[in-house]
Amino acid sequence: MFDSIQFASVGEFLQMGKYAFHVWTVYGVFAVFIFANLFLPRLQRRQFIREQKQRALRDAQMTKPVHEISTVGVNASGVNVNGVSQGAPGESL
Repeated sequence: MFDSIQFASVGEFLQMGKYAFHVWTVYGVFAVFIFANLFLPRLQRRQFIREQKQRALRDAQMTKPVHEISTVGVNASGVNVNGVSQGAPGESL
């Protein structure tokens, strides 16, 4: 099997019969191609899942009733959600 190898040394193998630049360039391009096809889809999938989780959280917050979103518990007319008046906006108590 190894009798058909045409190189006498490792240095001669690396030189590839004076075609080293072309041969090793093709190997480099192939390695980049394989890397891109194996790892970029994984990165894109993770980004897609992250964006979908953010969209789901944003949609869940938008569908809540107003009294659940408000941290103070006062609607636009100054009435507390429990029915207690808070006074006019800008009026100090």
